Amino acid sequence: MSGIVESAGTEPARQLPEGQGGVGLPEGNAAQYPTLRRALLDAALEVFTERGYTDAGLTEIAARSGIPVGSLFQHYGGKRGLYLALWEEFREEQERRTAATLAAERDRGVADPVALFMAGARAYLEGAWDNRRLGRLVAEDDSPAGFDALRRQWDRAWVRRNARLLEVDERQRAGRVRVSVLTTVIGGAARELGDCGDETEAREIVDEVCGILIHLTTPPSSSRTP
Repeated sequence: MSGIVESAGTEPARQLPEGQGGVGLPEGNAAQYPTLRRALLDAALEVFTERGYTDAGLTEIAARSGIPVGSLFQHYGGKRGLYLALWEEFREEQERRTAATLAAERDRGVADPVALFMAGARAYLEGAWDNRRLGRLVAEDDSPAGFDALRRQWDRAWVRRNARLLEVDERQRAGRVRVSVLTTVIGGAARELGDCGDETEAREIVDEVCGILIHLTTPPSSSRTP
Protein backbone atom coordinates (compact mmCIF):
# COMPACT_ATOMS: atom_id res chain seq x y z
CA MET A 1 0.00 0.00 0.00
CA SER A 2 1.75 3.04 -1.18
CA GLY A 3 1.64 6.08 -3.34
CA ILE A 4 0.53 9.68 -3.34
CA VAL A 5 -3.13 10.10 -4.05
CA GLU A 6 -4.95 12.90 -5.80
CA SER A 7 -8.31 14.08 -4.49
CA ALA A 8 -10.95 11.38 -4.59
CA GLY A 9 -12.89 13.70 -6.86
CA THR A 10 -10.49 13.02 -9.72
CA GLU A 11 -11.87 9.53 -10.25
CA PRO A 12 -15.19 7.75 -9.84
CA ALA A 13 -15.97 6.82 -6.25
CA ARG A 14 -13.88 3.83 -5.21
CA GLN A 15 -15.21 0.97 -3.14
CA LEU A 16 -14.37 -2.60 -2.29
CA PRO A 17 -15.40 -5.09 -4.96
CA GLU A 18 -18.77 -6.69 -4.41
CA GLY A 19 -18.74 -9.27 -1.66
CA GLN A 20 -15.47 -8.00 -0.10
CA GLY A 21 -16.83 -5.36 2.23
CA GLY A 22 -19.05 -5.57 5.27
CA VAL A 23 -22.73 -6.37 5.39
CA GLY A 24 -25.16 -3.46 5.21
CA LEU A 25 -27.10 -2.29 8.25
CA PRO A 26 -30.77 -3.06 8.58
CA GLU A 27 -33.27 -0.23 8.35
CA GLY A 28 -33.56 1.77 11.59
CA ASN A 29 -29.98 1.21 12.83
CA ALA A 30 -28.37 3.98 10.80
CA ALA A 31 -28.27 6.45 13.69
CA GLN A 32 -26.35 3.99 15.87
CA TYR A 33 -23.94 2.97 13.13
CA PRO A 34 -21.04 5.42 13.71
CA THR A 35 -20.69 4.52 17.40
CA LEU A 36 -21.14 0.80 16.79
CA ARG A 37 -18.74 0.87 13.85
CA ARG A 38 -16.06 2.64 15.89
CA ALA A 39 -16.38 0.20 18.76
CA LEU A 40 -16.11 -2.83 16.49
CA LEU A 41 -13.21 -1.51 14.44
CA ASP A 42 -11.25 -0.36 17.50
CA ALA A 43 -11.69 -3.76 19.12
CA ALA A 44 -10.77 -5.56 15.90
CA LEU A 45 -7.61 -3.48 15.52
CA GLU A 46 -6.57 -4.32 19.08
CA VAL A 47 -7.10 -8.05 18.66
CA PHE A 48 -5.59 -8.24 15.15
CA THR A 49 -2.54 -6.31 16.37
CA GLU A 50 -2.04 -8.50 19.42
CA ARG A 51 -2.79 -11.91 17.89
CA GLY A 52 -2.52 -11.51 14.14
CA TYR A 53 -5.38 -11.96 11.72
CA THR A 54 -5.31 -15.76 11.63
CA ASP A 55 -5.38 -16.25 15.41
CA ALA A 56 -7.81 -13.42 16.16
CA GLY A 57 -11.16 -14.61 17.49
CA LEU A 58 -14.52 -13.04 16.80
CA THR A 59 -15.68 -13.80 20.33
CA GLU A 60 -12.82 -11.75 21.78
CA ILE A 61 -13.43 -8.89 19.34
CA ALA A 62 -17.10 -8.84 20.28
CA ALA A 63 -16.30 -8.95 24.00
CA ARG A 64 -13.90 -6.03 23.79
CA SER A 65 -16.31 -3.98 21.73
CA GLY A 66 -19.24 -4.73 24.04
CA ILE A 67 -21.31 -5.75 21.01
CA PRO A 68 -22.80 -9.24 20.52
CA VAL A 69 -21.16 -11.55 18.00
CA GLY A 70 -24.43 -11.70 16.10
CA SER A 71 -24.36 -7.93 15.55
CA LEU A 72 -20.75 -8.17 14.41
CA PHE A 73 -21.75 -10.66 11.72
CA GLN A 74 -24.76 -8.57 10.81
CA HIS A 75 -22.67 -5.46 10.19
CA TYR A 76 -19.41 -6.88 8.83
CA GLY A 77 -20.04 -10.48 7.87
CA GLY A 78 -17.17 -11.73 10.03
CA LYS A 79 -13.46 -11.31 10.53
CA ARG A 80 -12.64 -10.66 6.88
CA GLY A 81 -15.14 -7.82 6.67
CA LEU A 82 -13.64 -6.18 9.75
CA TYR A 83 -10.14 -6.42 8.35
CA LEU A 84 -11.12 -4.95 4.99
CA ALA A 85 -13.00 -2.14 6.71
CA LEU A 86 -9.86 -1.27 8.69
CA TRP A 87 -7.78 -1.27 5.52
CA GLU A 88 -10.33 0.92 3.77
CA GLU A 89 -10.28 3.33 6.73
CA PHE A 90 -6.48 3.60 6.62
CA ARG A 91 -6.43 4.08 2.86
CA GLU A 92 -9.16 6.71 2.88
CA GLU A 93 -7.48 8.68 5.67
CA GLN A 94 -4.20 8.68 3.74
CA GLU A 95 -6.03 9.86 0.62
CA ARG A 96 -7.74 12.67 2.53
CA ARG A 97 -4.46 13.80 4.03
CA THR A 98 -2.52 13.87 0.76
CA ALA A 99 -5.41 15.40 -1.19
CA ALA A 100 -5.72 18.21 1.36
CA THR A 101 -1.98 18.85 1.17
CA LEU A 102 -2.02 19.00 -2.62
CA ALA A 103 -5.00 21.36 -2.57
CA ALA A 104 -3.25 23.66 -0.09
CA GLU A 105 -0.06 23.69 -2.18
CA ARG A 106 -1.99 24.55 -5.34
CA ASP A 107 -3.81 27.33 -3.49
CA ARG A 108 -0.38 28.77 -2.65
CA GLY A 109 0.40 28.81 -6.35
CA VAL A 110 2.60 25.71 -6.49
CA ALA A 111 2.30 24.15 -9.94
CA ASP A 112 5.55 22.25 -10.39
CA PRO A 113 4.70 18.50 -10.59
CA VAL A 114 7.76 17.42 -8.61
CA ALA A 115 7.11 19.96 -5.84
CA LEU A 116 3.52 18.75 -5.58
CA PHE A 117 4.60 15.13 -5.55
CA MET A 118 7.11 15.79 -2.79
CA ALA A 119 4.53 17.62 -0.68
CA GLY A 120 2.16 14.70 -1.11
CA ALA A 121 4.89 12.17 -0.32
CA ARG A 122 5.73 13.89 2.95
CA ALA A 123 2.05 14.08 3.90
CA TYR A 124 1.59 10.38 3.12
CA LEU A 125 4.62 9.36 5.18
CA GLU A 126 3.60 11.53 8.12
CA GLY A 127 0.17 9.92 7.93
CA ALA A 128 1.78 6.48 7.98
CA TRP A 129 3.46 7.42 11.26
CA ASP A 130 0.32 8.95 12.78
CA ASN A 131 -1.71 5.85 11.81
CA ARG A 132 1.10 3.37 12.36
CA ARG A 133 -0.97 0.69 14.11
CA LEU A 134 -3.28 0.41 11.14
CA GLY A 135 -0.44 0.72 8.66
CA ARG A 136 1.54 -2.01 10.35
CA LEU A 137 -1.48 -4.30 10.39
CA VAL A 138 -2.23 -4.06 6.66
CA ALA A 139 1.46 -4.41 5.76
CA GLU A 140 1.71 -7.83 7.42
CA ASP A 141 1.53 -11.06 5.42
CA ASP A 142 -1.06 -12.41 7.87
CA SER A 143 -4.19 -11.21 6.12
CA PRO A 144 -7.47 -12.57 4.67
CA ALA A 145 -7.35 -14.80 1.61
CA GLY A 146 -7.29 -12.73 -1.54
CA PHE A 147 -6.19 -9.53 0.21
CA ASP A 148 -2.80 -9.43 -1.55
CA ALA A 149 -4.51 -9.36 -4.94
CA LEU A 150 -6.81 -6.57 -3.78
CA ARG A 151 -3.87 -4.58 -2.42
CA ARG A 152 -1.96 -4.98 -5.69
CA GLN A 153 -5.00 -3.73 -7.59
CA TRP A 154 -5.09 -0.53 -5.55
CA ASP A 155 -1.30 -0.13 -5.76
CA ARG A 156 -1.49 -0.19 -9.56
CA ALA A 157 -4.19 2.46 -9.45
CA TRP A 158 -2.00 4.62 -7.19
CA VAL A 159 0.93 4.32 -9.58
CA ARG A 160 -1.29 5.58 -12.38
CA ARG A 161 -2.43 8.53 -10.29
CA ASN A 162 1.16 9.33 -9.33
CA ALA A 163 2.09 9.28 -13.01
CA ARG A 164 -0.61 11.84 -13.71
CA LEU A 165 0.52 13.99 -10.80
CA LEU A 166 4.11 13.92 -12.08
CA GLU A 167 2.89 14.42 -15.66
CA VAL A 168 4.70 11.29 -16.78
CA ASP A 169 3.72 9.71 -20.08
CA GLU A 170 2.73 6.17 -19.12
CA ARG A 171 3.17 5.06 -22.72
CA GLN A 172 6.93 5.39 -22.22
CA ARG A 173 8.33 2.45 -20.30
CA ALA A 174 11.13 4.44 -18.62
CA GLY A 175 8.71 6.96 -17.17
CA ARG A 176 6.30 4.27 -16.05
CA VAL A 177 9.09 2.36 -14.30
CA ARG A 178 10.35 5.52 -12.60
CA VAL A 179 6.91 6.23 -11.12
CA SER A 180 6.59 2.62 -10.01
CA VAL A 181 9.95 2.83 -8.23
CA LEU A 182 8.96 6.08 -6.51
CA THR A 183 5.70 4.54 -5.32
CA THR A 184 7.50 1.43 -4.06
CA VAL A 185 9.99 3.55 -2.11
CA ILE A 186 7.16 5.39 -0.37
CA GLY A 187 5.38 2.14 0.46
CA GLY A 188 8.54 0.58 1.89
CA ALA A 189 9.25 3.66 3.98
CA ALA A 190 5.68 3.68 5.28
CA ARG A 191 6.17 0.11 6.54
CA GLU A 192 9.43 1.09 8.27
CA LEU A 193 7.68 3.98 10.00
CA GLY A 194 5.34 1.50 11.63
CA ASP A 195 8.30 0.07 13.57
CA CYS A 196 9.83 3.38 14.66
CA GLY A 197 10.45 3.79 18.38
CA ASP A 198 9.55 7.45 18.64
CA GLU A 199 8.62 10.57 16.67
CA THR A 200 12.22 11.77 16.39
CA GLU A 201 13.25 8.59 14.60
CA ALA A 202 10.13 8.76 12.42
CA ARG A 203 10.91 12.33 11.34
CA GLU A 204 14.47 11.36 10.48
CA ILE A 205 13.18 8.59 8.24
CA VAL A 206 10.66 10.90 6.56
CA ASP A 207 13.39 13.47 5.85
CA GLU A 208 15.76 10.79 4.56
CA VAL A 209 13.17 9.25 2.27
CA CYS A 210 12.11 12.64 0.90
CA GLY A 211 15.76 13.30 0.04
CA ILE A 212 15.89 10.01 -1.84
CA LEU A 213 12.67 10.82 -3.67
CA ILE A 214 13.97 14.22 -4.78
CA HIS A 215 16.97 12.48 -6.31
CA LEU A 216 14.82 9.85 -7.99
CA THR A 217 12.39 12.37 -9.46
CA THR A 218 15.22 14.08 -11.38
CA PRO A 219 15.12 12.84 -15.00
CA PRO A 220 18.42 11.18 -16.01
CA SER A 221 19.07 13.78 -18.72
CA SER A 222 18.86 16.61 -16.17
CA SER A 223 21.61 15.17 -13.97
CA ARG A 224 24.20 14.67 -16.69
CA THR A 225 27.15 17.02 -16.95
CA PRO A 226 27.47 18.58 -20.45
